Order: sequence, then structure tokens, then C-alpha cells
Amino acid sequence: MLKIRSDVKSLSGLEKTAVILLALGEERGSRLMERLEDDEIRDVSYAMAGLGTVSGKVVERLIRDFTERFAGTGEIAGSFDSTERFLAKFMPGDRVQEILAELRGPAGRTMWEKMSNVNEQVLANYLRNEHPQTIAVVLTKIRPEHAAKVLALLPQNLIQMVVGRIIKMEAVPRDVLEDVEKTLRSEFMANYVRTHGHDSHAIMAEILNRTDRELFDSIMEPLERKLPESAQRIKQLMFTFEDLARLEPPAIQVLIRNCDGDQLAYALKGLDNSLQEVFLSNMSERASNLLREEIELMGAVRARDVEDARNGILRTAKQLAEDGSILITRQGDPAAQLIY
Repeated sequence: MLKIRSDVKSLSGLEKTAVILLALGEERGSRLMERLEDDEIRDVSYAMAGLGTVSGKVVERLIRDFTERFAGTGEIAGSFDSTERFLAKFMPGDRVQEILAELRGPAGRTMWEKMSNVNEQVLANYLRNEHPQTIAVVLTKIRPEHAAKVLALLPQNLIQMVVGRIIKMEAVPRDVLEDVEKTLRSEFMANYVRTHGHDSHAIMAEILNRTDRELFDSIMEPLERKLPESAQRIKQLMFTFEDLARLEPPAIQVLIRNCDGDQLAYALKGLDNSLQEVFLSNMSERASNLLREEIELMGAVRARDVEDARNGILRTAKQLAEDGSILITRQGDPAAQLIY
């Protein structure tokens, strides 16, 4: 049986706003909601979708100036469906779906609970491109056991900087914490849901990335016969930027010649030293020294810029593979099957 929220003190400010908007109904409430800024709409939507059932007495108290009009309203219920209908009244369909996708991200009511349920490798890959202070804040807010797994996956030099900042960290100002939460929601969580949340092929690719060759073959061989398009999609998703480091040196050199210098610098930013070295060692001494210097001078960069650069290089690699200029193989695949 669902618990009815009957204590107004248990509601946050955003949840109270959500109650009032729901009580006003889709037509009137949506006209008010469309006057909010995008980030405000997102925050209220989170509150609305997770609201659950609120008692009629609480509704009356929150809209005390309209008690007479809404006395017969009784209980109201906030859900994904009601939130979707609400947003659809004043937003384009693709924008509605984007917000709902974010709401349906990893389990958890708060941002930090959601972050605690994100795969540690995925979270570590994102954080390694952030400022050490930001990483320190995130790790102190998620579950300790999850923070330990994420920390272990960061580059060694970055681990030392993050640990130092955690030790010296005092109470984080509320406005700073809110800024970090907004950044995580808009830059990380939205992208995480797009790539992991509702794509069954992406989920299967993540699972297969962690299997041995025997199990991989036992799954993929019948899948290629029955669902060849799905099999191809999964293989494509399994190929990551880190896989480029496993190319033969001549292929890496061809790829580097076809990439923009700035793009390569962003792509290598935050990459493990050993993987960075694979690319740098396939350049002339002068070119590699210039690239090292450029990476060091960049400082903290946006995770989105790093991701865009890596995706751009991946697209270049796949295009070169299609042209026959390089050969891309699955890790450990002796048959050297071309993937593009």
C-alpha cells in the first residue's frame, strides 16, 4: 500500500510547488510552469515525478487562499505520466522526452543517491576530466563504498590531489553544492541516461565488454544469425575510444594524421598515462612534446568537450576503416574482424 504524505513539514520547497501546480490542473498549472527557467522546470519536474500521493489536507493548507475552490479536489498523485502530460502542454515533444529520460535515470530520489547507483567505471571516466576539488565534493556526497571503487579507478596522480582536498575540506557552501548538482544533472546525468538508461543495446554492450571470449562467442554467434542488426549495433557500442590504443602502430599514425591537434589534446586529457603514451609514442618527438605541453596547459576542461573530441576521433577511425585505410579489431579477436 502506498504511503500518503500527510505532513506538510515533510515536503521540500520544490515539492510544495509541485503540489500547487498539480492541484491547479494541467491547463492552469502548465501556464504557470512555462514561465519558469529551464533549470527551474527541470527541478520542479524531478519533485513532481517523485511526489507520490499527497493528502487533501496538505493540499488545502498549501493553497490556503484557494481552499474553497479546491476543497473538493481531495488527494492528488504525482507520477511520470502526470508529469509528462503536464510538460506536454507547453513544451516540444523532444524536450519533454529529454527531461523524462533524466527523471528515469539511475535509482534514487536525490542526485547523490542517483550518482551512488551509477557504474563506478562510468562515473570515474567522467570525473577524471573534472577539477580535483569537484571530484572531492562528489566523492564525499556519494556512498563511501561506491566512492572507494570510483577513487581506485582514477589516475594515480589525480588520486593524490583528490585525497588531499578531501582531507582539507571544510563544510561545502550550499550555493557551491547546488552548482555541482546542476552541473552533474545537466552534463553527466542527461548524457548517462541517453547512452545507458534506455538503450538495451548499450546495456548489452556493457555486459559483453566484461565477458570472456568463450561466453562472448556463445552469445553473439546465434544473435548474429537471428538479429544481425542488433548484433552489429552491440559490437559498435562495444568499441570505445580506449580501444583505439589497441590498434597497430601504423593504424594509430594514420589516425593521428587525420585528426585535428586541438581535438587530440582534448581527447587525451584525463586519459590514463599508459593510454596517452600509446598515442604520443606514435608521433614525432617534437609533435609529442608540443601535445604534452598543450595538455598540461589546458587545466580543467568540460567533460562534454572531452567526450565530443573522443567521439569525433572515433568517427574518423570508423571512416578510415570503411575506406580501408586502417583495420579496427575487437579486443583479443584473432580473426581481426572489421567493426564500423
